[in-house]
Amino acid sequence: MTIHAIHSDQLSPPVGPFSPAIRSGHSIFFSGQVGQDPTTGKLVEGGVEAEARQLFGNLRALLEAAGKSFADVVKASVFLTDIADFAAINAIYAEHFTAPYPARTTVAVAALPLGARIEIELLVQA
Repeated sequence: MTIHAIHSDQLSPPVGPFSPAIRSGHSIFFSGQVGQDPTTGKLVEGGVEAEARQLFGNLRALLEAAGKSFADVVKASVFLTDIADFAAINAIYAEHFTAPYPARTTVAVAALPLGARIEIELLVQA
């Protein structure tokens, strides 16, 4: 099976040895994205909601680079450093998806890269 990396020049380079997304067979696996400003490489300021809005902009850029949209997402995994942010993040999440909604997991974690408060990874139908 052939594996193709997907990149977008609208994103900062990854902070480690990984691809932003990989197409394999009938699936595209998106690495976790955080609210990283593509021009500075740093997290946006303004708290978890500002990070989430930037994160979804980053996901949109990567989806477009793959020729896809949020409508093609079949699974999302959401990682929060504070589960108390669930309601605020859920509202922003709902702005980007329509029924039938992707399957989703949301978990609280101790820490995320770059000190982020939220990270989301996607599985997309190719």
